[in-house]
Amino acid sequence: MEERRTNRMMKIGIGNDHAAVDMKNEVVEFLKEKGYEVVNFGTDKKESSNYPEYGRKVAEAVAAGEVDLGILICGTGVGISLAANKVKGIRAVVCSEPYSAKLSRQHNNTNVLAFGARVIGIELAKMIIEEWLNAEFMGGRHQDRIDMITEIENENE
Repeated sequence: MEERRTNRMMKIGIGNDHAAVDMKNEVVEFLKEKGYEVVNFGTDKKESSNYPEYGRKVAEAVAAGEVDLGILICGTGVGISLAANKVKGIRAVVCSEPYSAKLSRQHNNTNVLAFGARVIGIELAKMIIEEWLNAEFMGGRHQDRIDMITEIENENE
């Protein structure tokens, strides 16, 4: 179980559109079994919905510190991550394999993970999530690059 410096359970916000209801439900159960607290910002309906709404909700919760990290799922993971990345302070990454998820945390200190329910299966999703959650930001030269990204973000407010 992952814990924050405050010695409390890590809280993960999850968001999804209609294409990812089933996968979201399985991911929620997986996270709860691992001891994470999960806040559902996604839809539970399979009727067409708009992924930007859910990407934004999770990203705003992460940026505000209401949750520690976010996980987003839509058909491909791309659209929902684009919406999340429009929120200041969010570094969302789309991953379809575990190695990029791990390095995104180690090098880019990503705070939102996205993937596609139409792209990967649940077992691969679990592996991606595990690698992402277990990785730690390495700091150093990587922090310098994060600072550069933040500078670009601030210049374009």
